[in-house]
Amino acid sequence: MTGFDTVLIANRGEIALRVARTCRALGLSVVAVCSTADRDSAVTRLADRTVHIGPTRSSASYRNAAALIEAARMTGAQAIHPGYGFLSEDADFAEACAVSGLTFIGPSADVMRLLGEKSAARAAMAAAGLPLLPGAVEPVADATEATALAARIGYPVIIKAVAGGGGRGLRVVWRPGDLAAAFAETTANARALFADGRVYLERYLTGARHVEVQVLCDGHGNGVHLGVRDCSVQRRHQKLIEETPAPGLPAEVTGRMAGAALSAALETGYTGAGTFEFLVDGAGRFSFLEVNCRIQVEHPVTEEVTGVDLVAEQLRIAAGEQLSQMDITPRGAAVECRINAEDPAHGFAPAPGTLTEFAPPAGPFVRVDTHAFPGYRIPAAYDSLLAKVITWGPDRDTALARMRAALAEFRVAGPGIRTTADFLAGVLSDPRFVQARHDTRLLAGPEDGTTRSEPTRLPQKQEEQRGESLPRG
Repeated sequence: MTGFDTVLIANRGEIALRVARTCRALGLSVVAVCSTADRDSAVTRLADRTVHIGPTRSSASYRNAAALIEAARMTGAQAIHPGYGFLSEDADFAEACAVSGLTFIGPSADVMRLLGEKSAARAAMAAAGLPLLPGAVEPVADATEATALAARIGYPVIIKAVAGGGGRGLRVVWRPGDLAAAFAETTANARALFADGRVYLERYLTGARHVEVQVLCDGHGNGVHLGVRDCSVQRRHQKLIEETPAPGLPAEVTGRMAGAALSAALETGYTGAGTFEFLVDGAGRFSFLEVNCRIQVEHPVTEEVTGVDLVAEQLRIAAGEQLSQMDITPRGAAVECRINAEDPAHGFAPAPGTLTEFAPPAGPFVRVDTHAFPGYRIPAAYDSLLAKVITWGPDRDTALARMRAALAEFRVAGPGIRTTADFLAGVLSDPRFVQARHDTRLLAGPEDGTTRSEPTRLPQKQEEQRGESLPRG
């Protein structure tokens, strides 16, 4: 590959390992970085070189831009892949890489500033002709302005951090009397989470589907979309199950959505892999939500139906090459379940610990992206994602049947460890999900301002079959 031959992966966990494997497949040398907690991680074992960049605290390691750039300089890496989370959507980091002569594998800092800041992205997408939900385009100055705006657009409303992402830094408000306190809380949280207390406000759409479009654009003016993904199964705005194609939506609707996203990406000069997120109401009307200027956690489902390695395309685009494929025809259906080290029986509390047993499922059309292994200690300091299970089928029913079988096969054990595997198996059997009648309210609870009418439970027979080696969900 021209442009660079050594890539530093500025991340950890399953995404670091997944990127490393594609680098190896392309003949690129891999530099891993690690905090103190991750010295013996799977990616450090695979990498050609590993650099310890700081203590366990992410602000002193994986979010330490200076340490990452110095690690690249020390090892001769010419490019940095940021993965997702941490500094993956930090425009200042992308700019610092460019100033240091390093290739940042993602869009330019200018494009990231435009699309990564939520209010700026709304303005840009409105100019590109994408429909928006009623609300503010610019950040809202104070609770008084927010109250006046909410009165005009109607309740419920959602307050969002301008610098937010990944389901963090937002709050739904259902009643006027709650707005002032919610505004103050969201502003404070945004300042703590993102060092940026600015927020904006828009109408909150209930009973909607969360659908996103995967795009790829190179630096030669070429772009392509790779279909749509449905991410409606969420808990407190955190995605749990993703699938493609989006079931139950007319092809005409998803086609227009995908075309609009690709046009907007090309118009704004986007390069690399990106995701345009939308809400779709019961009438099939879609509204722009946000842009993710990075690889998504759920990217494997798109890879399974298209045969395109999205990380390889990221690397090729960053190296100055053109897209390797422009004619992409998705085949079949794929679904992904995120297996988190959390205890659903106790409010999804993190459940870290040392794995005494870790036996992921396998077999035809089953893919598991994970960094875990027997003896691995799940740290409490980072995201609780333990593994992603992805299944493919010629149709949705087959993909779901394979996922149910895969989850039943998963074996995870260790003192204090619990996972979401059983809980997700219950969701897969929920009639509303099976019949594609679900929306973002499927797992709603009191924290979302509503309650679930039919709780999702693991069927007793399946629970008995699982045995004791996999903790209860």
